[in-house]
Amino acid sequence: MSKDKNRVCPVERAGHLDTRTRRWIQNPRKILKPHVKEGMTVLDVGCGPGFFTVEMARMVGDSGRVIAVDLQEGMLQIVRDKVKGSELEERITLKKCEENTIAVTEEVDFVLLFYVVHEIPDKDKLFKEVEEILSEQGKVLIVEPPFHVSRSAFAETISKANEAGLSDSKGPRMFFCKTRILEKPRSRRSKV
Repeated sequence: MSKDKNRVCPVERAGHLDTRTRRWIQNPRKILKPHVKEGMTVLDVGCGPGFFTVEMARMVGDSGRVIAVDLQEGMLQIVRDKVKGSELEERITLKKCEENTIAVTEEVDFVLLFYVVHEIPDKDKLFKEVEEILSEQGKVLIVEPPFHVSRSAFAETISKANEAGLSDSKGPRMFFCKTRILEKPRSRRSKV
């Protein structure tokens, strides 16, 4: 099992990640509405075929930006093809990451880690990178799948986020999913 623990969903199965049924169960706009606003710079880690990327691009508007990163060039190509020729194309920056880094250095206001953290081998490094680029008021939504990630594994993941300097609070209620909101602790935020 530990060998498959970090297995990445192959490009050939990308169609299973973007279906009407999934949109009904995990409506991107409904999930993201409390967190993504016009003008924000948002990061979609492990964007896959752009299930959340495309909706975030609509939500950030003309003045916002979505950075969509994935380990597989094939997944990025699917997103590229989806938005080609539309107004969303200019709002989305596609970036191929490596197994050991998300390779994003720009400050972001929101980070989406949806069904991806369990696939990342070095979670300590992931959360350190996220903490470094997260704006002072920024938030991270982490969602893990019900069957791939046990309660104890999720607790360990949140512990690693805390060790990297991110505090956690209750995440949104989602059917069978494990969720948390992460942010910089209030005591570390600069006073306005």
